Parts: sequence; structure tokens; C-alpha cells
Amino acid sequence: MNIDEKDTELKEGQNPDDNSSQEACFVCHRPASKAGKMIHLTDEICICQDCMQKTLDMMNNGNVDYSKMDFSRMPNISMVNLSDLQNIFPGRQKVKKKAPDKEKQPEKVLDIHSIPAPHKIKASLDEYVVGQEQAKKVISVAVYNHYKRVAAGPDADGIEIEKSNMLMIGPTGSGKTYLVKTLARLLDVPLAIADATSLTEAGYIGDDIESVLSKLLAAADNDVEKAEKGIVFIDEIDKIAKKRNTNQRDVSGESVQQGLLKLLEGAEVEVPVGANSKNAMVPLETVNTKNILFICGGAFPDLENIIKERLNKQSSIGFRADLKDKYDHEKNLIRKVTVEDLRNFGMIPEFLGRLPIIYTLDGLSEEMMVRILKEPKNAILKQYQKLLALDEVKLDFTDDALSAIARKAMEKDTGARALRAIIEDFMLDIMYEIPKDDNIGQVTITGDYIEHKGGPLITMRGVPALEMQG
Repeated sequence: MNIDEKDTELKEGQNPDDNSSQEACFVCHRPASKAGKMIHLTDEICICQDCMQKTLDMMNNGNVDYSKMDFSRMPNISMVNLSDLQNIFPGRQKVKKKAPDKEKQPEKVLDIHSIPAPHKIKASLDEYVVGQEQAKKVISVAVYNHYKRVAAGPDADGIEIEKSNMLMIGPTGSGKTYLVKTLARLLDVPLAIADATSLTEAGYIGDDIESVLSKLLAAADNDVEKAEKGIVFIDEIDKIAKKRNTNQRDVSGESVQQGLLKLLEGAEVEVPVGANSKNAMVPLETVNTKNILFICGGAFPDLENIIKERLNKQSSIGFRADLKDKYDHEKNLIRKVTVEDLRNFGMIPEFLGRLPIIYTLDGLSEEMMVRILKEPKNAILKQYQKLLALDEVKLDFTDDALSAIARKAMEKDTGARALRAIIEDFMLDIMYEIPKDDNIGQVTITGDYIEHKGGPLITMRGVPALEMQG
């Protein structure tokens, strides 16, 4: 039988405060005007929905199999159809358990013989990163020396090798983050990528400095020992430069640099697990940063003007003085950066002292853009060729098309990130139209199509190539 829910609206002339004339819950004794509609178990006994919900919760949490119980012996229970209640009250949701992992391979033990040599690290980076030869050489040697230091441990002769933390300087889109991601994947070590723009001094709104290590701990599956041999990449490090001409407290500039000193140097730090700041509700883990490699990266806008100013001061007096605009059109002027230039930019000397290796990445040229499109293992063009290959369609690009894409990317002045945006734009119609016709066998992207002067060449299976109308 279905549950009989009687109408509990007050009759005409009835006092709403008169509880004696209303139906009341058999459990909590609240009248219908306060508890809402009643569920009638018998003609004389009714119960409110809140009490029914509590009763069902107790039944669900009691681990009792009610399907095996004989309700026929219980008086009046047959009048209630419990299956009708499932639309009123939410049942317990079943959680699909994660399938057990296959036999986990034993973790690699870091020793001197298992560390790849610098030339092997660079060769692996060459497969994914185009150009930036000097940067790849520097980072390969630094990482090799760092993990030799970790594997060697404390020596009896009293000689302790210091950490080789790095500062990477390069224009936006030159591959700073990509280089570090590739490096961590090749070495199979935990990597945390943090953004310095969200860091603030302790006690202010924002992320605490220790949150950098929280991300590393999460990347290591909360294994402290594994995390203590990982890599931390702090991006946008130029955003914590010391602010100039400010009357307010600098909570996201110089104070953050000072807070990072102990992490870079090596210290035991209380790290909140799974949170951005310390509080009483968050568990803390002690992490020793002595063997954690820190790589800081930033674009450092307007740093070139500081370099020009320094170079012009050195040779601006006398008959052999250089012209003031001598360095205005020089490419890769960032290579001439010194610690003095970074101090003038707003980085404090104590911070720079803990980043002994400073190197730069070159801005991308049009030729490098073309190489980035087609040479790396996971090049953008190879990704789209694989996507269309799943539809049994071959995708080709002419040399004119690649040059046209590179020129458009150079105009945007956002580095390699512009390549993806441009390709997404002109591949949209192709990716939309190709699945319509199973007879299409090949698509050739031409320079005219990139310049909006024509369409791509479509080759049907067994038919000469036709030009697709844009």
C-alpha cells in the first residue's frame, strides 16, 4: 500500500497556534504547522519527515540486512511501503572502489652509477626542446652535480658540496617551464611547479612560502623521503622583486625573498599537508630542504633596459665613446646580464647569493619557430597528424605554410605559445569537415591557406587533389 499523506492545511477559522487540533509527530510531538506534512503509519500514528529521515539513517548505519527480516510479524508495518520512501529520502550512495594496482615495481635507488651523465641528459632534452643549447648544457651539468652530491652523502673527509640552485632568465614563451618539466620526466623525480605571484609574507592573505613544499610533497604521494630528493620550480620569480617608491608594507616582494632564503639554503621546515597555509586543522610534516633542487625562472621585463643603461655608462665618455643606441637593436642582449643588473631590478643580494647558477634563454627566431613546429618528439604538427590519422586521413604541411605560421607567431610576441593558438584557429574548419566524408584520404595545408588566400588541398581516395573552399 502507498503511504497516505493527508492534507494538513488548517481548516477555516482554525487557530494556527492551537496544537490540540493539529496532527502531531508521534516521535518529536511537533505539530504539523511546524514539522510539515506527516507520514501516516496508521490512522492514529503519524511521523514527520525529519524523524523518518533520522530513523532511516540509523537503519543504514546499523549494518543490518533488512531484506532478510520478516516484517509480517510486526503489527501495522505492512501498511508502509518502504520502497515509496526512496524518492523522498536519499539513499546511501555506493562508491566505486579503485581497482587494485598491479604489482608495483621497486623504486629506483639513487646512486652515483645510475645518474645519467650530462651529455646524456642534454641528448634527451634535445629530443623535446629546440635550440637553447647553452641553457640545456648548463642545466644538465648542474642537475648531474646535484644528484651526485645527493647520492654521495656526507663524507668523512669533511668536504661538503653545496647545492647548485639555478636562476633561469628568458622572455615569455622561450621554454623555461617546458625545459624543467622535460627534465623531471627524464630523471623520474618528483617535480613541483609553483607560482611566485601568489606567495605572501606569513600572516597575510595568499599562499604561505611553505606551500611550495606542499606541492612537492603531494607530487611525491606524501612520501617525505622521496620529496626530499625532488625538484621545485618557482615560476614568475621576477614578480617578487623589491617594490620601488612604495609607502606600504611590501608583503609580496622583498619579504617573500627573505622567506625563501631558508628553503634555498637548506633547513627543516614544517610543511602543511594538502593546504596553502598552516592552521590548527591541517597536519604538518617536517621536510628537510637540504637535498631539494630549486630552479627559479622569470621573464624579468625591462631588465634589458637596465643592462643597456649599465653598458652605456661604461663607454659613453671621450672620443671613442659608443653611441647611446648601439644596443637598441641587439638581439639576445639578456645574455649580458650580471648580478648587479638583477640587484637593480629588485632582487636582494642574499637571495641571489643562494642561486649561484644564473643562465639565460634566447628569444625565439622565425627559424626556431619552424623547427619547434616539426622537430620535437611531441611537436604540435605531429599531434594533429596523429589526430587525423585516427580518422585514416594523412595531414601534410608545406614549407610555405610552416613559414607563414612562424611569421604570424612572431607578430604576436608571446613566444612558442602563439604557435598553438594559430594552428587551432585554421585547423578548426578542417577538423570539423573531415569526419563528414569517409572518402577523404589526405589534407595538405598550404601557405595560401594560412594567409587566407585559398583553401587546403584535399585528396580523395584514388582521386587527384582538390582545393577545399575556405
